[in-house]
Amino acid sequence: MRVQKTPIQTVSSWVRRQPPKVKAFLAVVSGMAALVLLRFVVHDHDNLFVAAEAVHSIGISVLIYKLMKERTCAGLSLKSQELTAIFLAVRLYCSFVMEYDIHTLLDLSTFGTTVWVIYMIRFKLKSSYMEDKDNFAIYYVVVPCAVLALLIHPSTSHHLLNRIFWAFCVYLEAVSVLPQLRVMQNTKIVEPFTAHYVFALGVARFLSCAHWVLQVLDTRGHLLVALGYGLWPSMVLISEIVQTFILADFCYYYVKSVVGGQLVLRLPSGVV
Repeated sequence: MRVQKTPIQTVSSWVRRQPPKVKAFLAVVSGMAALVLLRFVVHDHDNLFVAAEAVHSIGISVLIYKLMKERTCAGLSLKSQELTAIFLAVRLYCSFVMEYDIHTLLDLSTFGTTVWVIYMIRFKLKSSYMEDKDNFAIYYVVVPCAVLALLIHPSTSHHLLNRIFWAFCVYLEAVSVLPQLRVMQNTKIVEPFTAHYVFALGVARFLSCAHWVLQVLDTRGHLLVALGYGLWPSMVLISEIVQTFILADFCYYYVKSVVGGQLVLRLPSGVV
C-alpha cells in the first residue's frame, strides 16, 4: 500500500527536483513574500533588529545547553565562535564610542556567552573538539574584511578609525558562520543542538536583513542617504543579504528534516 504524502512533503519533493535556477528563483520569491508579511505584521521595524539579536542569543543558549548537558563540543566550529567574538567585541567598542543603546546591552550579553563557549571548547571539552574538520582558514575572511573596511566605510562625523572598525564588524559578521558551515560540510551529519543553533543564526540573519530592507522601503531610500554617501550604504545592504543567503540552503534542509521527524540532520553533498 502506497503511503500518502502530506502537502508539505509533496511540495518539498517537487522543489528538490527543480534545477538550481528555479530553486534560486523560488528562494527569492519566498523571501519577498516573507518581507511583505513582516511589513504588515510588524509596525515598528526596529523591533526586527532587536528580535534578530534576541534569536542570536537564543542560539547561543542552545549551545550552552549542549555543552553543559552532553559535555561535548563535537560538530561545533571554534573558529566561527572566535570570529563571532571578534566582530561583537569590535561592535561593542563602536557602540560605546558612537551610539550606546539597547543593542549594546544585547551585544554585551551575546559576547559574554560566546566567550564562555570558546572557553569550554578550548579547555574543558577540548578532547571532543573536531579540529581536523574545523579546517577553514579564518584569515581568508578576516584579511579581506579588513581591507574592505579600509576602502569602504561610513562617512559620518566620527573618528576615521572608529568608522573603519564599524565597517569591519559589519563585513566580518556577514561571513563569520562560514567555518561552521565547513565543519558541517565535512561531517555531513549535524546533531540536533548544532542544527538548532545554526538555524537560529539563519533566522536572526533574515530578521536583521528584513529590518534594513523594510527601513529603506519605508523611508523611500532616504535611509541610504542618512548612512552616508559613496558605496557604504549599498555595502551594508549587501552584507545583510549575503548573511541571509549563506544560511538559506541549510535552513531549508533543517525545516525539511524537522517536518519529516528526523532528529539528526543529514546534508546532501554540496549543500553548504
